[in-house]
Amino acid sequence: MGSVPEPEFQLKIVYYQPCIPPNTGNAIRIAANTGAELHLIEPLGFTMTDQQVRRAGLDYHEMANVTVHPDLETAWATMQPQRVFAFTAHADTFFTEVQYQPGDVLLFGPEPTGLPDEVLNHPLITAQLRIPMLAGRRSMNLANATSVALYEAWRQQGFAGAV
Repeated sequence: MGSVPEPEFQLKIVYYQPCIPPNTGNAIRIAANTGAELHLIEPLGFTMTDQQVRRAGLDYHEMANVTVHPDLETAWATMQPQRVFAFTAHADTFFTEVQYQPGDVLLFGPEPTGLPDEVLNHPLITAQLRIPMLAGRRSMNLANATSVALYEAWRQQGFAGAV
């Protein structure tokens, strides 16, 4: 979409087959405000011109670095990640137990099912992480979970490049 200068601390957000347009619109806004790259893995449950995606992303679409990939293997080949953290409510490790590094990939699954086993067990997955919640809850909103994880990683790096 847009071309933005690369920040000092670059993270990659990956949404695997996202379904809800406003969550992706909000992720576009998060990416624009943090300098993170956003990678979307098809099939998408909407089009990138969907009014709900545009509305949620406001005028940040041109400030965000967004790439749509036809499948996960194409995304891995493009990104060549060193470390991939898959977020799932079924993990034992909290997301705050990781020391994040530039280039890390934060991988999130589709609403409402989450990442399938074949993705969670992919050889490129460094670790499965969870965001703590109260008992009896299934999951957080995708865009909110992304914000929580991304800002923790950025915080660990002293909010490099922020004003």
